Amino acid sequence: MSREQRAAIDAMLRQPRSEESRSDEPRSVEEMRAWFRAMMSEMIVPEGIRTTATTLGPRPALLVEPVGDPRAGTILYFHGGAYVFGSPHTALSLTGNLVARTGFRALSLDYRLAPEHPYPAAIEDALSAYRALLDSGEDPSAIAFAGDSAGGGLTVTTCLAARDAGLPMPAAIVAFSPGLDATRTGESMDTKAGLDPYFTRESLGRTGAMYLAGQDPHHPMLSPAVLADLTGLPPMLLQAGTNEVLLDDSTRTAARARAAGVDAVLDVTADVPHVFQAFAGVLEEADEALDRAALFLGQRIRTTGAPTGSHGARSVRTRP
Repeated sequence: MSREQRAAIDAMLRQPRSEESRSDEPRSVEEMRAWFRAMMSEMIVPEGIRTTATTLGPRPALLVEPVGDPRAGTILYFHGGAYVFGSPHTALSLTGNLVARTGFRALSLDYRLAPEHPYPAAIEDALSAYRALLDSGEDPSAIAFAGDSAGGGLTVTTCLAARDAGLPMPAAIVAFSPGLDATRTGESMDTKAGLDPYFTRESLGRTGAMYLAGQDPHHPMLSPAVLADLTGLPPMLLQAGTNEVLLDDSTRTAARARAAGVDAVLDVTADVPHVFQAFAGVLEEADEALDRAALFLGQRIRTTGAPTGSHGARSVRTRP
């Protein structure tokens, strides 16, 4: 483990550009989106992958594959960005690393964003994407959900929506620093406030209000960490760092999942920030966490034969 690497990342995130995200001064949606694109463009994308623009159901998506023949199976990925910013391209360091480490292909969904499209648009798009994979002939045991931050929250809420719609569950969930409590009642919201280089309660409140658009946060689909019945969900791996205010979103979801009879692995790394896995290639703990996530996915995605859906399937269309 590298204390020096962790300290360097923390110091970098506290530089003036990152302090903008913590400012009490309101920023426009366009400024937040531009800031996030610039920050994520600096993350290292691994070699040995190729990307192709595609569609998944009604929404654009990015197909991320190994350069060689992929293993059978699909990671349906949901990017982070507080439901307000982000895209499959800003998450490419994460999807690329999962693909490079597992050999599975990933489909990263470009779901609709708030404030133009508030709750429940993102969940509706994620559920439609999962339906499209199933309609294309993919076996649910060959599909895993993965995501970071808001997208980590979507891994859980999409499963809840799929369960309530009578759809089969995917093979597994992998969530990096998921946002799973819109009520913001976790103790870490206060105890980790000074340690978190990204977020404050105020900054989360601003983007949260855009997503909620007046909806009561005390709803299972908005705060599954404290309100949802997680019965029947697939095995899940929740990874988080100790230096983030959203830490208790993961700890309470893991406890709630286990109480519901769901296999849940809580993987907490010391002295690292929100979605630290994005620093793969720079931070040893990031690479090690991604290795553990890849092992988890490889143990749970069970299928034989070539992956379906990207070669002529009616619901997943690839554009050159």
